[in-house]
Amino acid sequence: MTDPTYKTTDICIIGSGIVGLSLAYQLFKHQPGLSISIIDKESKIGCHSSGRNSGVLHAGIYYDPNSIKAKVSVAGAKRLKEWCEQEDLPVLKCGKVITPQRVELDSQLDVLFERGKMNGATVELIDEKQFHELVPDGRTASGRALWSPDTCVVKPILVIQKLRERLLQQGVEFIFSEEKWKAFPDKKCIVLSNGSKLSYGHLYNCAGLQADRIAHKYGVGKSYTILPFRGNYWQLKEGAPFNFETNLYPVPDLEIPFLGVHATPSVDGAVYFGPTATPALGRENYRGMDKLEVGMALRFLHHMIHQFARDKIIRRYANEQAFQWLPQNFLKATQAIVPKLQLDHIKFSDKVGIRPQLYDKKNYQLVQDFLTLEGPSSTHIINAISPAFTASFAFADFILGKNPEGVS
Repeated sequence: MTDPTYKTTDICIIGSGIVGLSLAYQLFKHQPGLSISIIDKESKIGCHSSGRNSGVLHAGIYYDPNSIKAKVSVAGAKRLKEWCEQEDLPVLKCGKVITPQRVELDSQLDVLFERGKMNGATVELIDEKQFHELVPDGRTASGRALWSPDTCVVKPILVIQKLRERLLQQGVEFIFSEEKWKAFPDKKCIVLSNGSKLSYGHLYNCAGLQADRIAHKYGVGKSYTILPFRGNYWQLKEGAPFNFETNLYPVPDLEIPFLGVHATPSVDGAVYFGPTATPALGRENYRGMDKLEVGMALRFLHHMIHQFARDKIIRRYANEQAFQWLPQNFLKATQAIVPKLQLDHIKFSDKVGIRPQLYDKKNYQLVQDFLTLEGPSSTHIINAISPAFTASFAFADFILGKNPEGVS
């Protein structure tokens, strides 16, 4: 007689965000007939990073050509865009303009232009006249900007909901509200909160904000920890005298893993400004003191102070971005690219996300690239930050050792 408290699955995936879902989707493409179980601590999908994503499908401009991000972002954006169109999901083909907010940042346009070309992105340097044709209300400090026509915007929650729908049709099992499961790596087994056992052939840790903690259960990545940064947005009020039909981004500091406050049109017609990059007081600290983690916050403060004393990059971040949650600081950052914007033109948005930024405690630095570590019969994706949503299908193939350019 079959024991109802004991089940087996070929693949166990922890986390039902975009990385976990696209990994399951690609596994079926390569190995039809696999049994897959996806476990999530929440009661539904989309509660964290994937459901709170900006929806911008990045064109692959920013990333070091030798990085994993560069290898998967261009192919990933193309594949996800095509998949959304095939599934009749809305895609806003609006492009992106990157503008220098200070004259001395003009030379960075050439760096981004060369990176974009090396990564396979379509990019074009434009003059001030072309700039204002694309962004009438924007500003370029130097009279030049970079145009990325292939950047587009989707609605993230619709993407992951459709992916789940397709996976359910393939027989994937979703196990929700499962926060208290226990790991037994040597037995290739986890025990769920109700006491039932799930034996697996291989486990993929795609837990986003919690990925490092799960990796530690498997003896992997103990020199890494996730530092959460909260991203708040403001929204353009209806009737405000501005017109944004394309994304407008500032030239980023390429040594800091945040792109700066930018303007993004949505598929719903709203225009958002943001996000901030404020140290959060908990991995799910989306509002005020909600879900505060005192121990984590103190360790975060310790790391930041330690870094501030020794690292000019962290000092630049602290001076330029850490306090943009204050309305006047946020407005100042936004006015660098949209000079006529005032606080009475925008309202605080309920759109807020948390970036799970990996920190290398051994080398005292923020990890810029995707990072995947192997454990006992397990693979741990412990740094799946932007552009993980953009790159999802191609990144999944990379994790599986397949061609990232492959058909989704």
